[in-house]
Amino acid sequence: MKEIVTMQVGGFANFIGSHFWNFQDELLGLAADPSGDPVFKNHSLNMDVLYRSGETQQGNLTYTPRLVSVNFQGSLGSMGSCGTLYNEVASTPPEVTTWNGNISTHASGPRRRNLFLQRLYDEEQDNLTLENGINGGRNNPQREIEDKDIVESLENDVQYWTDFSKVQYHPQSLYELSGLWMDVQEFDSYGIGRDAFSWASREEISERLRFFVEECDHIQGFQFICNDSGGFSSVAADFLENIADEYTNTPVLLYSVRDPGSHMIPKSQKQVISKNLQDAVSFSRLSSFCKLIVPVGLPSLSRSKASTCLCIEDEKPYHCSAVYAAALHSISLPFRMEPLGPTADSCYVSGAVDVHGVVQILAGQARQNMVTILDVAMPAPSLTGRQVEQSFLGKLQPLTPEISEDVEDLQAVESMTIQGALGSEGRRVPLSEVKDMVHTAYENAITRPKFCNLSVALCPLPIPLPFPKIFGNLVGQIGELLGSPVIGSRGSLEVHSIPLVARLRSSSAVLPFLENRLGNLRRFGTQQGAAGAELLRNWGFGKDELEDMGEMLSKMVVELDPYSQMSSDSD
Repeated sequence: MKEIVTMQVGGFANFIGSHFWNFQDELLGLAADPSGDPVFKNHSLNMDVLYRSGETQQGNLTYTPRLVSVNFQGSLGSMGSCGTLYNEVASTPPEVTTWNGNISTHASGPRRRNLFLQRLYDEEQDNLTLENGINGGRNNPQREIEDKDIVESLENDVQYWTDFSKVQYHPQSLYELSGLWMDVQEFDSYGIGRDAFSWASREEISERLRFFVEECDHIQGFQFICNDSGGFSSVAADFLENIADEYTNTPVLLYSVRDPGSHMIPKSQKQVISKNLQDAVSFSRLSSFCKLIVPVGLPSLSRSKASTCLCIEDEKPYHCSAVYAAALHSISLPFRMEPLGPTADSCYVSGAVDVHGVVQILAGQARQNMVTILDVAMPAPSLTGRQVEQSFLGKLQPLTPEISEDVEDLQAVESMTIQGALGSEGRRVPLSEVKDMVHTAYENAITRPKFCNLSVALCPLPIPLPFPKIFGNLVGQIGELLGSPVIGSRGSLEVHSIPLVARLRSSSAVLPFLENRLGNLRRFGTQQGAAGAELLRNWGFGKDELEDMGEMLSKMVVELDPYSQMSSDSD
């Protein structure tokens, strides 16, 4: 087995992570359900790649994500920093050596559980009492919370990523940055994040990561999800630097994520300069410590082509993060597929590849491009009808911002995952048929990549109860597209699973994204008389470091376009 350790740094990154782990938990529950759909019972995915086994102080067996999550203090809502499996240890106030007067402590009471978390708590208490041979009161109608009430509550009241999390976490997983509370409004610049990430915090987070890594028999890589805007991009960069130093030969697959609110247009010239420099510096620093970086997060997901069959409210991180998490889930499937053997084919999965393999496919070819585009079709169209191959590829839409459309790139390489493909009348399409259709689609396409790695899973994406009501009125119970619309948006009560296609694409279409960051670094930061030069000095960057950043960004641009005018500084 080749394990993966996951890191989530920042608020939106943890929203995405919460949905991601809900999908995994749902898969585990459906696989254990004696009366469940066989497609979930035989998914041929090794969940030990992402999870670890353990036990509580009371000797109860546990199965928890191999995860380190970093966020503000107060960002866990009603959940304690030790999760729900272990008893919370009361924290003691830090000793203040520079103050000789009296010290008073003001502590807020625990946040009240919402209906969903209350349901989970009640079920856990019932299970404990049943284990002890006591009637837990499950038949008490006053204790029953209806699914429809839970769904409605989540649509209106999600504030924290823990509000919709149905997963139990190890106490080493959840870390709150000391001294940074969730309502801090000024934690919006790279420099502030750099100042806030103290040596003590860095050491403690590294120790938590080490705890999970040292348990691994053969770690295949790190899955790193981080906010790419605000102070957390700086925190993530420092964290990544430690990983690069300590785990030199272990690849990092980095998703730099951004919620729609982070795309807001600055109101003043000062804010314009700060935002553009932050984008350039954050991307440069983050990309220097990983093997593959995937920028994720559109300015308006609701108005994008990716939401053709969805009803997204951009102002709700709970909504947007669900789409991004679904794509990340599909991309991760090949990392844990269990093939029958080197010559035998499984009827459930095909195309297993580890993190290193994907990095080599996308960034290790003749063109060394490490910046990858994420595309998705959610739900994927049915593989029926005329010209199905062309429509199938045409439904894939980017979740990466600032890219070109309809670019013909003869050197492009791709890694695609298709899960739960449907045919006519909801028939699950066998893996061999899916592979044949994709091959035909590329053969007939006007533009095609130089190489495409294809992974296929028969198992669709399960939709857990706390998933938001984001499906449009043409999406059916198993993700099929209906012939006529139904009333209203649909969620987990109406849609139980969906077929999904996700693709990582190394293409020159990402050039605008890179050129914007290189141009802004030069214009506002490094050219003579640049308006943001003083700001960069305040953030702790010296001339040599900035020149190195500019050179690295320039090389990225030249790798995709050797004749780009951006490749050399005109100054």
